[in-house]
Amino acid sequence: MNDRHFSNFHIAGLTYYDAIDVFDELTVGKPLILKAERENPYDANAIAIYYKETKLGYIPAAQNELLSKFFRLGYSDIFEAKISQKDEDAHPEKQIRVVVRIKENK
Repeated sequence: MNDRHFSNFHIAGLTYYDAIDVFDELTVGKPLILKAERENPYDANAIAIYYKETKLGYIPAAQNELLSKFFRLGYSDIFEAKISQKDEDAHPEKQIRVVVRIKENK
């Protein structure tokens, strides 16, 4: 078995950014982009989540420390993030679930 799972979580701050503009496009399996925000005044480990050019929110602060360490050391390209669950009827902070996996070394 090839277990590449690294982390999974709901997107934090979904209602504060532009997810509403692309919500219909956000379907299970869609790739997402993770970007470290080292200058974030609220969280030095902040990692923002984007769909194409649209900022959706963040990895929750309680779950971003280890991934942030990899990003600081230059290993951001070994991870892939995708939408793993979407529930339009859930509370906004629970509508989109993301899985982060380690890419296969080919």
